[in-house]
Amino acid sequence: MTTVKTCLDQKTQPITLVQVGPDDMVVSALEQMRDKRVRAVLVMQAEQLLGIVTQGDCAIKVLLPGLDAKNVAVKNIMTANPVTVKLVDPIEACMGLMATRNFRHLPVLEAGKVVGVVSIGDVVKDNIRQMGQQISFLETYIKGHGA
Repeated sequence: MTTVKTCLDQKTQPITLVQVGPDDMVVSALEQMRDKRVRAVLVMQAEQLLGIVTQGDCAIKVLLPGLDAKNVAVKNIMTANPVTVKLVDPIEACMGLMATRNFRHLPVLEAGKVVGVVSIGDVVKDNIRQMGQQISFLETYIKGHGA
C-alpha cells in the first residue's frame, strides 16, 4: 500500500509550496498558478494553512460574476480549513476523498506544518506505477510457471 509520503517522494521536481496570503488579490494567486504551472495555491499566513484556492474558484467566484481579480482578496473566495492528509495516510484514502468530495488537491500536514500537496495527477501516476508493477509481477510469474 502506497502512502502519501511515498507519493510525494516520487514527484519529479522538489516540493515547493505555492502559496499566497489571505489579503493578496486573486490576480496574485492566478499569476502563481501560471508561473508555477499548478492549478491550486495554498493560502498561508505565518506557516499556518488557512485555505486553498483553485483555478475553478477564480473562474466561478470572480471571473464568471464579472468581478476584477485585481480587486478581490483571496480570503473572499478560498476554501477555508481545507481537508488535509498526513504523510502516513494511504494514497487510496486520498483517492477516496477526492472522488467522494470532488477535490483535486489535498494539502499534506506533518506535525501541523504543510509539507506538500497531493493532486489528482499524483494519485493517477501512482496508480499507473502500481499497475505496471503488478503487470511485471504477473508476466514474471507466467513466464516462470508456463509450459
